[in-house]
Amino acid sequence: MRLVVAITGASGSLYADRLLHYLAEARQHTPLEVGVVLSENALTVWEWELQKPFPETFPRYHHKDYFAPFASGSAGYRQMVIIPCSMGTVGRLSAGLSDDLITRAADVMLKEGGQLIIVPRETPLSALHLENLLKLARLGVVVLPAMPSFYHRPQTVEAVVDTVVFRVLDHLGIAVAQRRWGLEES
Repeated sequence: MRLVVAITGASGSLYADRLLHYLAEARQHTPLEVGVVLSENALTVWEWELQKPFPETFPRYHHKDYFAPFASGSAGYRQMVIIPCSMGTVGRLSAGLSDDLITRAADVMLKEGGQLIIVPRETPLSALHLENLLKLARLGVVVLPAMPSFYHRPQTVEAVVDTVVFRVLDHLGIAVAQRRWGLEES
């Protein structure tokens, strides 16, 4: 499996951090190749919110590196997650603009029939945000907002964030032990 993880400068770096954590765990028992790209402002937001350096668990590509393998459909990457996904990125995707590696890779996913998952992190949503999200959903993009669930009574911020991250992993087809509605840990 080849996967792109893109991180934008929207607030919510913890979502990306937790996803990378679970992907690193999954790589121990699943053939998994992950390429990471951060937007121009993502690292600044990461360091501000998380107060720690960015992990070097997976290869990281510069946001203007169009020689990254996933900048071309011929490289065989078929899944991409943008987490968190800023509304600026949503707008550029909706307009078909490929002005950096994130939007180029997303464009590749769309043109190649791959899976693109976006985790928008904004509130409130304007009519323009909603229209852009609807346009992307109609194109087959999985719009998975950072809206955590609470029915398992999470006790930590990480447990709250994980309710969203686990849904992303489900859509990617990557199994992790988690509590599910109506079931014990699976």
